Amino acid sequence: MIVCRSHAELERMRAAGRLVGEVLTALSAKVAVGVSTADLDAVAEQLIRAAGATPAFKGYNGYPATICASINDEVIHGIPSKARVLKAGDIISIDVGAELDGYFGDSAITLPVGEVSDEAARLLRVTEESLGKAIEVVRPGGRISDIGHAVQTHVEAAGFSVVREFVGHGIGQRMHEEPQIPNYGEPGRGPRLAEGMVLAIEPMVNAGKPAVKVLSDGWTAVTRDRSLAAHFEHTVAVTADGAWILTAREQPVAAGR
Repeated sequence: MIVCRSHAELERMRAAGRLVGEVLTALSAKVAVGVSTADLDAVAEQLIRAAGATPAFKGYNGYPATICASINDEVIHGIPSKARVLKAGDIISIDVGAELDGYFGDSAITLPVGEVSDEAARLLRVTEESLGKAIEVVRPGGRISDIGHAVQTHVEAAGFSVVREFVGHGIGQRMHEEPQIPNYGEPGRGPRLAEGMVLAIEPMVNAGKPAVKVLSDGWTAVTRDRSLAAHFEHTVAVTADGAWILTAREQPVAAGR
C-alpha cells in the first residue's frame, strides 16, 4: 500500500530530511586523505543523536553502523571501518538515514577525495544530474516508471550503466515503504504519482557494466567488473507544484568540488 502524507506529516518529514542534509554537509567537510570511514560514521552518529534523532540504518536487519560508506567500486552498503582509510583519488558514497519524531529521512552523495580521474569526475557529475532529471518528472499524474526512465536515459547517453538489483523506495514512518522505484524502464508505467507520496529516489550508476555482487559481509555491493560506482539520493514529496526535496541541503554539495 502506498501512503499519501498530510501537509503536517510532510513538515515533520522535512525536519528529518533537513537533519540528514545537515549531517551530509558536515561529513562532506570531513572527507579528506587519511580519514577513515569509521571516523565519518562516528561524526554522523553524534550529530544525529545530538538532534534527538535515531540513526535509521544502525541495527536495521543487523546493519552495524550509522552510515553506509562505499568507496570506488563499492556501489552501496559499505560498512564503515577503521581499516578503510581514504586515499587521494578515491570516490566515496555516503548514505545517511535518520528517524526524527516518528518519520524518516534518507539521502546520499558521492564525493571525490582530492583530485580524481576525469572518468570519476564525470561519473559523479552524470549521476548527480540523473537524480535531478528524475526529480524534474515528479508531479501528480505522472508514473513511477517516468522516474527510472529519466535516470536511465541520461546515464546511458553518457556511456555509463544503471544498477538493476537495487532500487529506490517509498519512505515515511518506515525506512522502506511502497512503491519500489527502479532507475530504469519505459515511461508511463506503474502506480500514478499523487500528492503526499514520499519517495527516496536514488540513482546507482556504474562506470562499466551494470552487474553487481554482494561481498561475504552480506552487505557491501560492488561492481562485478570492478569499475567505479556512484550513488546520489534525495527524499522527495509529490506536491501540486511538483517535487519538494525534503532532504535539500542549505548549501548543496556539487559533484567534483
